[in-house]
Amino acid sequence: MTDILLLARTHVVTALRERVTLFWFLVFPIFLLTILALIFGRIGEESEIHFDIALVNRDVGAPADGFSARIASIFVEMSTAKESGERPLFSLHAPSLDESHDDFLAREEQALRRGELAAIVVIPEGFHEAVLATAMAPIMPDPPSFEVLMSESDVASEMAAGIIEQIIVEVDREILVQMGRFDESAAIGRAQVWVGEDAADEVRYVDFLLPGVILMGFFTNGLFGVPGAILFNRDRKVLRRYWVTALPVGRYLVGFSLGHLALCVMQFVLLYLLGRFAFGARVSFARLDAALLLVLSAVTFMAFGFLIASLARTANAGMAIANVLNMPMMFLSGLFFPTGGLPTFLAVFAAVNPVTYLVEGLRTSVGVQTASTSPILLLAVPLGWIALSAAVASRRLRWDVAR
Repeated sequence: MTDILLLARTHVVTALRERVTLFWFLVFPIFLLTILALIFGRIGEESEIHFDIALVNRDVGAPADGFSARIASIFVEMSTAKESGERPLFSLHAPSLDESHDDFLAREEQALRRGELAAIVVIPEGFHEAVLATAMAPIMPDPPSFEVLMSESDVASEMAAGIIEQIIVEVDREILVQMGRFDESAAIGRAQVWVGEDAADEVRYVDFLLPGVILMGFFTNGLFGVPGAILFNRDRKVLRRYWVTALPVGRYLVGFSLGHLALCVMQFVLLYLLGRFAFGARVSFARLDAALLLVLSAVTFMAFGFLIASLARTANAGMAIANVLNMPMMFLSGLFFPTGGLPTFLAVFAAVNPVTYLVEGLRTSVGVQTASTSPILLLAVPLGWIALSAAVASRRLRWDVAR
């Protein structure tokens, strides 16, 4: 056991002395967390989320106190600041009195395509009468609806459409109540749980960002640190000196793995302390499922490092392979932005990327994201990559520079 612990200590000390390893292990994750938190850190705080939307009420013949006017008034209220100096949720664009709805809608659709607008809400002509007709029908028919135009390639547009959908749900409930058609006992309950010390506090961007940056640190540490240590030691014939001793290969790998996991623990502690005390992150990792996912992530990325070391003939070739994999796996995983609108060929890559499942699983476990993937798949894909990497590395990894 002493030899394993000495190997683990040697790996940690050597990694901390290597400038390249130290950059990917410490400098880059801290730099990225700092930059993103400073630029986007206020997203999620009250009055900081803001969208430009347009509203077209084609139901001009409806009464001033009708349903169409009520819906329009809700969006007007949400585009008005409640307090002085506070920015409202929406900036509302509406046609002028002498402007036709068709001309206004055509102009706003162009703005939506250019990304200058997040969404367009269109209340159709006859909406108020359709609601009244629904109220008079003995059997409730399909309810009347209105349009929400959004940009498919714009994340802000997707967020605005989600908020508008929630507004529409509440409006629909209010209309049903006024009709006497709403059954409170049959309504589906909805609970919101906010992460943090105060239950009234919302999840902020830094709480969403921190798990992703921690996983990114594990990822770069495994992708660059593991093959770098093995391949450079092999090129320098350091590994050859181990094999003339009585040290078995298995014990060397166990010691190396323990040293790598110790580096991941150090990395996690540094990033967590920076996120909590420098940027006010309140997300908690003191949960069994979160801890297990952190361990699974570290082991998955370490296995990738062994896979790269087994495929590369030289240290420089290993670094080249790591660089080729680094950006696609990191940015097509949801670490920093949603991947729902990716083209098909990129979506396929994201679907087999283990980082995609690990980051979703970790964020779900700490309560900053709702899972959209089954728990079995969240575990199966990373475990599959661990098994594949171990199988290839066991057959191809060479401990000497001669092949």
